[in-house]
Amino acid sequence: MKATRLGAAGLTAALLGALVAGTPAHATEAAATDVSATTTCVTDPATPKRQFRAMWIASVTNIDWPTKASWTAPDQIAAQKAEYLGWLDLAERLNHNAVVVQVRPTADAFWPSPHEPWSEYLTGVRGKDPGWDPLAFVVAEAHKRNLEFHAWFNPYRVSMPAPSGAGADINQLAPNHPAREHPEWTFAYPPAGVAGSRLYYNPGIPEVREFVQTAMMDAVKRYDIDGVHFDDYFYPYPSGTHQVPDDATFAAYNRGFTNKADWRRDNINLLVQEMNAKIKAEKPWVKFGVSPFGIWRNKSADPLGSDTTGSQSYDIISADTRKWVKEEWIDYVVPQLYWYIGQYPAADYARLVPWWADVVKGTRVQLYIGQADYKSGDPVYGSFWMNPQELSNHLTLNREHPEVLGNVHFSAVQVRANRLGATDIYAAEHYSRPALIPTMSHLPAKPLLMPVVTGSAREDAGVRLRWRQPADGMGPLGTATSYAIYRFDGLDLAGKCDVADAAHLVDTVRATPGAVQSWVDTTAEPGKRYTYYVTALDRLANESPLSPPHVVR
Repeated sequence: MKATRLGAAGLTAALLGALVAGTPAHATEAAATDVSATTTCVTDPATPKRQFRAMWIASVTNIDWPTKASWTAPDQIAAQKAEYLGWLDLAERLNHNAVVVQVRPTADAFWPSPHEPWSEYLTGVRGKDPGWDPLAFVVAEAHKRNLEFHAWFNPYRVSMPAPSGAGADINQLAPNHPAREHPEWTFAYPPAGVAGSRLYYNPGIPEVREFVQTAMMDAVKRYDIDGVHFDDYFYPYPSGTHQVPDDATFAAYNRGFTNKADWRRDNINLLVQEMNAKIKAEKPWVKFGVSPFGIWRNKSADPLGSDTTGSQSYDIISADTRKWVKEEWIDYVVPQLYWYIGQYPAADYARLVPWWADVVKGTRVQLYIGQADYKSGDPVYGSFWMNPQELSNHLTLNREHPEVLGNVHFSAVQVRANRLGATDIYAAEHYSRPALIPTMSHLPAKPLLMPVVTGSAREDAGVRLRWRQPADGMGPLGTATSYAIYRFDGLDLAGKCDVADAAHLVDTVRATPGAVQSWVDTTAEPGKRYTYYVTALDRLANESPLSPPHVVR
């Protein structure tokens, strides 16, 4: 919807009216005044106002960050920091608004944990202190660029196969590793001596479940993370005919279950349910999400399942992902739909997206889709992935399902590789404008006051805006964490439909507490007249009313 044109007198009247406008008294009223809260506006699906956009930055076996090359750099810490900042540069170029960074890949830590050893993927040596706090750095740097930071944890994996990891030899772990103190907490799978063998914490032991939660919650308590993120590894994926060695555990801790498969699923259900409760008790604003294998169950096995014939996470890794959504034990789900659009009987992307959309419908759980950037342009995955448009087509298909609120791309190194130009294509067709993080209305919030633009100036670099945020005294849930800046050509009074999509959203910036906020519009044309608006966003991306308009001549 086009903005209403104003003369100078009309703009002045609008400005005065906005300045004396009241502030919502409680959260319900605040939601009603959200500038995007409308069902009547016509918006452009290519420029959604809110969409979760992220890439996974994997640390296990040094997939993305830090790379092995940084281990031997003359200035190792500086090299690792520079590598990470490069990933944030990429995220900014692609108009992403979050990063998902693996900080506990194998029962270890990317921070000085009192519970677990330093990760070998920081230095190449298990348990070696890297001499700095990587988690503090990666969180702070993401926030400087106004990217949400989701800390990615693997709950039960203890080691990776030799030679890249310790294999099943517990004595190869860091000297202070809890698994060495409690070998009874672990099992090898496949069995020791079989290729690919590695160690896992046993999910069926209550002390193990409590320990891994405590280890992960240490990061939640001590760092300003925005989300806790699990991947798809719970019980190990099957290897040949080998069985998970947990008969004794089942006998000791079955809690009355007579079916081991049901008991295993309940072990993972307890992990997810309890972890969510602990996160929310500590920091109610921290989100909890899981990225499961893309198939819950096939329709042939369960009428509630999808029209697929592939492996089923419910059965093979004891992950009842549909239940987690229906019980609302998680805030978001990112199924890994790593298949192409087409008549692929095992798993067709075009069949799975509507299935997952239906699963989240009626719940408070948000749906983002895990995208297989690693397959794009790689002939080993078949001819469909040699189509430069394949990934962009996925995002176009998502538009048919309003429940799909974003995408996460695997993984950073593959996004940067841009094989066939596929990254450039989907970025141009779907991420051409910035986007705000989707709000989560079930998480606590307090209304924000509108910012007031206090001045502007034309500089060599562009137009500099300055604004202030009125003191609110609302605490962490009612404080501006960031700001959104909207720009209109000429003299325009924006209505709610003018900011219902991202057509006029030019940037988002992190708030600087206690300071006058400042931002430079580097895309402003010299001598051209613009009208700017600024809104305040809390840490969950709830948005204040629009500021009074500010005209730059």
